[in-house]
Amino acid sequence: MYNLSRLSVVAPPGCRAMGQATQTIKPKRRLMVPNKHWNPLFARERAKRYMKIDLVDFEFDRRRVKDEVTPDEMKERMKKMGIEPSTPYQEKAFYIGSTGAILDEYVPAEGDGKASLISREGGKQAVDFAKGKGKTMSSVRNIRKYDEDFDPKTFVDEALEIYKAAHDCLARNEHELLHKYATEKAYPEMRFQTKRKTIHWKFIKSLEPPKVVHARHAEIVSKENMFGQVTVRFHTQQVLAVYDRFGRLIHGSEVVAKDVLEYVVFEKHLSNIYGMWRLHSKIVPDWLPAREPGRLTFRMPKEEPKKEEEAKTESKEVISEEQEEEPQRETLLDRFGRAIGRK
Repeated sequence: MYNLSRLSVVAPPGCRAMGQATQTIKPKRRLMVPNKHWNPLFARERAKRYMKIDLVDFEFDRRRVKDEVTPDEMKERMKKMGIEPSTPYQEKAFYIGSTGAILDEYVPAEGDGKASLISREGGKQAVDFAKGKGKTMSSVRNIRKYDEDFDPKTFVDEALEIYKAAHDCLARNEHELLHKYATEKAYPEMRFQTKRKTIHWKFIKSLEPPKVVHARHAEIVSKENMFGQVTVRFHTQQVLAVYDRFGRLIHGSEVVAKDVLEYVVFEKHLSNIYGMWRLHSKIVPDWLPAREPGRLTFRMPKEEPKKEEEAKTESKEVISEEQEEEPQRETLLDRFGRAIGRK
C-alpha cells in the first residue's frame, strides 16, 4: 500500500492544478528612474502645466497696517520675497557743478590805469596789488595740483576761445551747447530777456592782449571739493545788434564796432577729472560808463468800442453842462398854466 498523501502531483506544462493561483508576470522597470511616467521625454514641459503661486497673506498685511509687525519679521519677509531691506531715510545726494558767486571779487583800478605812487590812491593801489598778487600766486599753485598743464600765460588763449564760443552759442540760440561754455550761474544771466529776439554778434579783434589779473580757489562743503576761478582782462572790438520779434533794432548796430573793456571770470571744478574751464561771470567796475539800455517794444492792446449805455450817459452829461452854462430866464405862462416861452 502506498501513502498517497505524501505523493506530490505535478501538473503538466500549460495546465494548472486544482486550487493553485495563477502566477503573474512582474512588470519590467528601469532602475534609478522614479515611477512617474512611462515616457521620460517632455517631462519638463509636463511640469510647466502646473504653476506655483504664492497666495497673499492678508493676515500679515493687517498686522503691518496696525504696526504689529516687528522689524525682524519684516526683514525675514522681505528676504523671503527677494527684496532688499529698506535703508533709513537719508537726504538725496546732490552735485555741485559750480559756485554761485565770485570768490574774492577783483576790483580793477579806476580808469584802468596806474596812479602816481606819491599820491594816496597810488599807494593804496600798490598795497592792494601786493596783497592780491600773493593770493593769486598761491591759488595758481593750488590749481596746478589738480591741473598740471595750467599756465596763466597760455591760459589766456584758451579763455578767449571759450569767450567767443559762449557768445556765438548765445547768438545762434544753441542753448544746449551753451552749458558747455557757461556755468550754472552765468547761463541764466546770459539768457535773460533773449526770448523772441534776434542777436547778431561778431568778434573783430583784440585791441590789447588778454591778461590774467586775478586767481582764487575755494573748498565747497568738503576739502575734496575744490573750485578754481581766474579773472581775465579783455580789451576787444566787437559788433552787437539786437532785434525784437518784429525785426526792429532795439540795441546796438551791425555797422558800428565798439571797443569793449571786460573783466571776465572763468571757473573750473578742479576735483572733477572731467572738469572744464567755463565762463562764470563778468565784473563791471563802478567807474565804467553805463551802457545804453535796450529799447523794449510791446504791442498796444486794441481799444474796445464803447457801449451804447456809456455813450448815452456821456451825451446826457454834455447836455446838462450846456444847460448850466446858459443864463436862467423867466418862463411865460398862458391862462391855462402852460409854458409859452421865456423872457
